[in-house]
Amino acid sequence: MITVDFNLFPVGPGDRVLDLGCGGGRHAFEVYRRGADIVAFDQNVGDLAEVETMFAAMRHEGEAPEEASAETVKGDALDMPFDDDSFDRVVAAEIFEHIPHDTAGMKELFRVLRPGGIAAVTVPSFLPERLCWALSEQYHTNEGGHIRIYTRAELEAKLKATGFEIGPHHHAHALHAPYWWIKCAVGTDNDGHPLAKAYHDMLVWDMLQAPKVTRIAERLLNPVIGKSVVVYVRKPLAV
Repeated sequence: MITVDFNLFPVGPGDRVLDLGCGGGRHAFEVYRRGADIVAFDQNVGDLAEVETMFAAMRHEGEAPEEASAETVKGDALDMPFDDDSFDRVVAAEIFEHIPHDTAGMKELFRVLRPGGIAAVTVPSFLPERLCWALSEQYHTNEGGHIRIYTRAELEAKLKATGFEIGPHHHAHALHAPYWWIKCAVGTDNDGHPLAKAYHDMLVWDMLQAPKVTRIAERLLNPVIGKSVVVYVRKPLAV
């Protein structure tokens, strides 16, 4: 499930890209397929092991150009082990809502991105997230859960204060928002609930088949209930 629009975030051979807080690696894999050099960065060693296994499988199956490189690095988003201006692109997908000192994380992102480089920053959208918090305390109080809800204006203001130039934005995954409302209503760990299971099965079918009717529906609903908002920012050439 890709959140970033690669038309607005072009990557390719010769680009060095950081997937900050890569999790399961969904964006890292797409970057690798496009021929860029990808560094998947996270503090969860279990996730990184699975990402490295997938990188190896992609290399074996020829799913990425031979000249592209892919590696995993463990570390802290507030103190990354990279030199200044190390990356042409950075993806920061759904991480800042987890970090108590989010502005410190944004400063680290700014530091490792080269002047003129682009970052794609995604967080949960305000309205869908607010409904999740209202429906379930467990949703946002579990260990490692979300600790804040952003408006787009707040996110952009913090990124601008860090030094970034603010670019375009869009919303994504509108069809996923009702799934999380259902989960919050019936219990976030109750995957076997008939309604939650039925909706999950529909989402899996939609991701595999991508029928035209659901693609159109999601495109129309994204500005209203898109589960994620994506903001594209640039580090100025003169810093």
